[in-house]
Amino acid sequence: MSGLKPRPWINELDVYVGGKSHTIGVEKSVKLSSNESALGSSPKAVEAYHAEATSLHRYPDASYHDLREALAEKYDIEASQIVCGVGSDEILKLACRAYLAPGDEVIFPKHSFMMYPIAATSFGGIAVEVDDTDYTANVDNILAALTDRTRIIFLANPNNPTGTYISAAEVERLWQNIPDNVLLVLDGAYADFVVAEDYQAGIELVKKSSNVLMARTFSKLYGLAALRLGWGYACPEVARILDSIRDPFNVPSVTQVAGVAAVKDVDFEKKARAHNIQWLNYLRTELISMGLDPIPSVANFILIRFPSAQGATAEAANDFLLKRGYILRWLPGQGLGDCLRLTVGTEEQNRAVIQLLKEFMGQ
Repeated sequence: MSGLKPRPWINELDVYVGGKSHTIGVEKSVKLSSNESALGSSPKAVEAYHAEATSLHRYPDASYHDLREALAEKYDIEASQIVCGVGSDEILKLACRAYLAPGDEVIFPKHSFMMYPIAATSFGGIAVEVDDTDYTANVDNILAALTDRTRIIFLANPNNPTGTYISAAEVERLWQNIPDNVLLVLDGAYADFVVAEDYQAGIELVKKSSNVLMARTFSKLYGLAALRLGWGYACPEVARILDSIRDPFNVPSVTQVAGVAAVKDVDFEKKARAHNIQWLNYLRTELISMGLDPIPSVANFILIRFPSAQGATAEAANDFLLKRGYILRWLPGQGLGDCLRLTVGTEEQNRAVIQLLKEFMGQ
């Protein structure tokens, strides 16, 4: 007897590692590593969460009717085609669970969300990473990677961790050139921050397709990361399949009511978006002025490329900032060892981290 053995591909899985929250030797750290809301949570969502806490002995609405209806009204979409889950991560995994068989291929661009290869491999799929161009997804490279075994394409738009995006026209060109047995998953986790006129999160494409799934999250703009609430929108058949394989009661009652309140909190949404526009521009301008190379971002973070000169590397900057209690995201495991990802923080945090970087750069 050799004992229990997992499926062979399970041993190949990488473990997702989130951004650090604390630094050794620093009593109070400033966390700018996980793209969390600079303004905290929607106040109306917090209020609804507390009110629902008196009913914790009750099972949640298994169909999350009110949440679906609130999303449908806000985005002018069909409630029956909405699937909710434990963060948008669950939506991505449901897609893999539904449409992947061992040996099937999942395509995603280089320098994108680390959950894509993890989700694919966890169901026996083969993760196929294709080159990007200037830290931006390249549609031609994705199309060139298609094979008879391709079943899913993951496209983060805007992309994490680079902050770049491709236009609605390019996304549609991608969709028009893939077989109808390939599911295009448009990950719009940061869609709420984009103000570019040539951008679409995916709703319009879903409406005219049978093989597109849009995934979204409440973690970023609405500041509900701790509640792990995500949602997807797809054509009726894809939505039905995903809904049939999700766990029952997968969205807790407190999460549902907080989500409904957040969707309706238009004032907070406008405030959060305006804050991000202002301070994203500030960070980019300041970083350029000190000789660093920020990658153009439309999200709530900015990827900073450091020179390779000894003493001024991203790794050295990361160590410098950590010792002073400021936590950014260094991602050498994603081929970004020369970069740090900086979340847009409060005014105080943004100004402080810029001052520290100037000190690091000897300015």
